[in-house]
Amino acid sequence: MSGGDQIRTTAEAHEEAALAQARPNARVVHADPDISSAEQKPLPEAIARKPVEEKSPAEWAYERLILYIQNFEEQLDGDHEIAMGFAGSDSGVMRIEGIGFFDPDIVTFYGSDETGAKTQLIQHVTQLNVMLRALPKQVDDEAPARIGFRLVADLEQEAPVEAETAHGER
Repeated sequence: MSGGDQIRTTAEAHEEAALAQARPNARVVHADPDISSAEQKPLPEAIARKPVEEKSPAEWAYERLILYIQNFEEQLDGDHEIAMGFAGSDSGVMRIEGIGFFDPDIVTFYGSDETGAKTQLIQHVTQLNVMLRALPKQVDDEAPARIGFRLVADLEQEAPVEAETAHGER
């Protein structure tokens, strides 16, 4: 071995890999580009310390739910507190204002309910069921929000790179 070579333990290699990966793959697109969400924020050191592949799905989902709850609460005023509803109940309809994912198994929907209350649905991919429904826009004199166009535009920005990589072309 030359003087610059080092022998690393398996634990050191895992720690190095965890530190090199700033965060797992996550994406979100909102109708309002100024919205801040959990998918965009760096992972706290306490969560990033242990590599994702060493976590159980339950542990990893729990940690991401904490991030979502923290981010949601940061957007509340002093007159409101967080509550939770469960999918599959009679929780009503949500106006979709944002959609995101967090690998490996969570999809989240941002929006408001029929009364205008801010809502967010966080769902495991194995439980994913979506019904799309047209609702009257909230303010008659404003243009309707079109999240679908923003989602497609975001996908199109990445499509050429993915296509080139898939075919091995540059």
